[in-house]
Amino acid sequence: MALYVVTGPPAAGKSSWIAARARPTDIVIDLDRIALALAGPGAPSWQHDETLLKVAHRARFAAIDEAVKHRGAVDVYLIHTMPSAKAIARYRRLDARIVTVDPGRDIVMQRVRDMRHDGMTAVATRWYNQQAKRDSHTVTRQASRSW
Repeated sequence: MALYVVTGPPAAGKSSWIAARARPTDIVIDLDRIALALAGPGAPSWQHDETLLKVAHRARFAAIDEAVKHRGAVDVYLIHTMPSAKAIARYRRLDARIVTVDPGRDIVMQRVRDMRHDGMTAVATRWYNQQAKRDSHTVTRQASRSW
């Protein structure tokens, strides 16, 4: 059994990737689903207020801590859109398989315009900018090794 950390910009298809692979007995940790479960009736699916997000983040951290204890029995799928370097290091210590779902910037931006609130455009842009920095850093490190 494994821990899958699924990353990617908003509207990339992270949930769909998991839905195509996870079994009913597996554990799926998704901040949006947690927030929706904790929100009042009629709350929007992807636009959560600050207080709800604080509570949802705490629940997510607790779920991760408990779920990794059960990797021997089930697969654990964790959606983490933009993990920090510190989070990635922790996931690697847990032998996680890090999966990036990215159908491409044009597709993501169109999906965000069609399906999400305006603030998600900024999040998707930030994700792509972060990826460009990581890619550039990786190329620089690889180039410096070859000298």
